[in-house]
Amino acid sequence: MELKPLFLLIDDNLIDQLVTRKLLKKVLDIDQVFVANNGLEGLQWIIKNKKICHSLIILLDIQMPIMNGFEFLDIFETLNEEIKNEIQIFVMSSTLDQEEIKRIKDNIYVKDFLNKPFPIEELKKQLTSKFLF
Repeated sequence: MELKPLFLLIDDNLIDQLVTRKLLKKVLDIDQVFVANNGLEGLQWIIKNKKICHSLIILLDIQMPIMNGFEFLDIFETLNEEIKNEIQIFVMSSTLDQEEIKRIKDNIYVKDFLNKPFPIEELKKQLTSKFLF
């Protein structure tokens, strides 16, 4: 089992950022959550911090300005395999659009689709086999 992972939250909604950070702290005892307000900021963070991207969990929103979650995933696919192998992506969205949900679930880099509001207990179950919480 590994130590706690790093978390990168890519979401433009300030309230969702606050709630997600509080839930990660309360349920998983995660003190530090890196935040990007859109996909472009998220990619820039990954490239700048690639040396610490091992065991990185990305919580990715879909609907964002500048670069949305789908655009982020398209560019993420072009990154170095070594970086991609160290990152798990969970898409969080309140979408009901079945085509969007299928597109999310069909993406090989997305570990799971999580409906908003953020289902922290569901995420915890998926991560506890690999990480210490």
